[in-house]
Amino acid sequence: MARPGWRSAHRILAGACALPLLTLAVQAAGDQLGADPVEDLLHRTGLWALRFLVASLAVTPLRRQLGLPGLAPWRRTLGLWSFAYASVHLSLWWLLDLEGDPGQVLEEVTKRPYVTVGFAAFLLLVPLAITSTRSWQRRLRGRWRRLHLLVHPAILLALLHFLWIEKADFTEPAAYAAGVGGLLLLRLSHRRV
Repeated sequence: MARPGWRSAHRILAGACALPLLTLAVQAAGDQLGADPVEDLLHRTGLWALRFLVASLAVTPLRRQLGLPGLAPWRRTLGLWSFAYASVHLSLWWLLDLEGDPGQVLEEVTKRPYVTVGFAAFLLLVPLAITSTRSWQRRLRGRWRRLHLLVHPAILLALLHFLWIEKADFTEPAAYAAGVGGLLLLRLSHRRV
């Protein structure tokens, strides 16, 4: 069980994760999103989904390197916030870009590779979000860990989605890809030890 200090820090983390979404809502309500508000909303919600997914992947190596077992619950919190932002991202795309037309979703997914990989990344996150509770861990036992390895292809697909959306400057997607590559190498090296 986590000590009170860790629980407080965890609550602060959970609250802080909501701040970008609240900021976006305030800016949208005040018409402060720039020339193309739909693109701004989609870009920022997608970017926060990726950031939280990368952060969730960083928890385990950080916890091991620093010897801080109290960080363990942060992985789930960050992963769930990533899923929340990805859900908002997908919903905004469907409602604002596709005007809520369900038929257009399938057409876009099959026609545009960057949409295909983004949608696939989201679908991989769905079972992770659903089975993130302790009761699912108990039910699935060893299979839970194997299922949650889906985070790796999900993050790679999310990176590819981000890379294909950026048409000119690949600096930011490359920085995220380098960070993810480093985290995956750390995890892999720990397994070999």
